Amino acid sequence: MRRNINMKNTLQKTTLAVALSVAGWSGVSMAQTDMLAGTNVSFSGYIKADAMVSNYSDGTIASGSVGRDFYIPSLTPVGGNDEGSQFDAHTRQSRFRFATTTPTEEGDTITGVLELDFIVTNDGDERVSNSYNPRIRHAYLQYKNWLIGQTWTTFMDVATLPESLDFIGVTDGTIFGRQTLVRYTNGGLQLALENPETTVTPFQGGSRIVADDNAVPDVVAAYTFKQNWGHVKIAGLVRQLSYDDGVDVDADETSYGLAISSKYNLANGDDIRVLFNAGSGIGRYTALNAINSAVITADGDLEAIDSYGYTLAYRHLWNEKMRSNFMFAALEADNDTELTGLTATESTLSARANLLYSPTKSLTFGGEYAFAKREIEAGIEGDMNRFQFSATYVF
Repeated sequence: MRRNINMKNTLQKTTLAVALSVAGWSGVSMAQTDMLAGTNVSFSGYIKADAMVSNYSDGTIASGSVGRDFYIPSLTPVGGNDEGSQFDAHTRQSRFRFATTTPTEEGDTITGVLELDFIVTNDGDERVSNSYNPRIRHAYLQYKNWLIGQTWTTFMDVATLPESLDFIGVTDGTIFGRQTLVRYTNGGLQLALENPETTVTPFQGGSRIVADDNAVPDVVAAYTFKQNWGHVKIAGLVRQLSYDDGVDVDADETSYGLAISSKYNLANGDDIRVLFNAGSGIGRYTALNAINSAVITADGDLEAIDSYGYTLAYRHLWNEKMRSNFMFAALEADNDTELTGLTATESTLSARANLLYSPTKSLTFGGEYAFAKREIEAGIEGDMNRFQFSATYVF
């Protein structure tokens, strides 16, 4: 649902100039607001309140950790003690989105999108005000066949994400990410150059190294086949893994990955959503970087880490106002333990089921149960049980 504002007359431009002046843009003149004549502006988003109770078999997640707000596979504790259940409540997933469309004299259209939410930000605490800083999710422009800016990676299939109370839901096996890119689209074909980043495991294990030493962008090609029954998307990724510490390591490695996904529409509004991905050095593109792209060898080179993941989700409509989603996701990493050590994540999985009720189109109440498990190469594992309840108003 969107609220549209068509800025076409002098009164609207005057209001805009005054508003910008009040906001601190005192240099904005009436003449400069002429550029908005004919531009259509829409505002949309949602308010979402979440409450959850979590229990971990082998440890706990510290207060203030992003893992307390939504499920992150790599944060499921292993090898610790059961410290009891934790209750958390927040509104961080609430978001708002501005979109503009401007017709050109040549008969084309320029589209702009700016979307923000409040999750995965460091500031704020639960002691007094529960304040959250906004962050950019999407910020891009579209012109003809081109998209430039930050949005979903082309390697991802957003349409296969199930309706989950969790921020993602099928996180373990899902390709997920937003980044700055340049993308060309022609029908079902998409070609993109995207912002690179390499995450590295030190030789014989240790804290993740975020290298930021790449010299070339990631390359993604994808094609989506659409039919009346749904769609199938095939996406390929090729990128450079690079790390230079200025002392002992100065190495590059080629990474590649493949993702195949589909949404199949069933009778009465039900659907099945599946995704399979595999590759060498996919790293941060899958399971929210549960495994790194590469590991440093004894000789100071990089060796890409192989992995595969998959998701399966089924949506069932009980009636016009009530629906459920059943989800399963898993990730498997092929670590060389002589290089990564035994603390590296070997596998993660999660399963979810929810019940959602919408008394009216814009309002949804829901409850969801989730089970997750993580195992490291030492054979030590831990699991999570979580109940989540949400109320969402979409506007």
